[in-house]
Amino acid sequence: MNHCQQISCALVLAGMSLGAYGVDTAPRISDREIIESLARLEAGQKALAEQTDQRFKAMEAGIDHRFAAVDQRFAAIEKRLDDQMLVMLSMFSALILLIVALFGYIVWDRRTALRPLEARLAELEQDLERDLQLRHEQGSLPTRLLNVLRQLAREDEKLAGVLRSFSML
Repeated sequence: MNHCQQISCALVLAGMSLGAYGVDTAPRISDREIIESLARLEAGQKALAEQTDQRFKAMEAGIDHRFAAVDQRFAAIEKRLDDQMLVMLSMFSALILLIVALFGYIVWDRRTALRPLEARLAELEQDLERDLQLRHEQGSLPTRLLNVLRQLAREDEKLAGVLRSFSML
């Protein structure tokens, strides 16, 4: 048994040492392999940087495109407001022009309507001047006729009564 114990002890020790042999030692990496893997890492970094740059450029292009669209909308709104202001100014000017034209027509119509009246009035004035002799040195024709009737009433009592009834004597 002693011998069995020795064998089992040897087996146990061998089994324990087998775990230590299970770890592989890393093969030695050469400088060339390190440089190649660093080059691959740098290439990957450059590719990632280029991708992010492309994405940022695409985003900037999209933002620029949207800003351009907004600028176009603002320009269109500004043009529309300018057009509306021009239409309002035209309408206001047309309204002022119509008001001035109406005043002109009113003045012209009054003068045109009054011209025949003024002519008729001047004609009547001339007729009265001629018929009543308003500018005669001894007075107008009715005044002179009344003076004549008063002188006749001194001699004629009947005429004096008629003139008194009308309060002319």
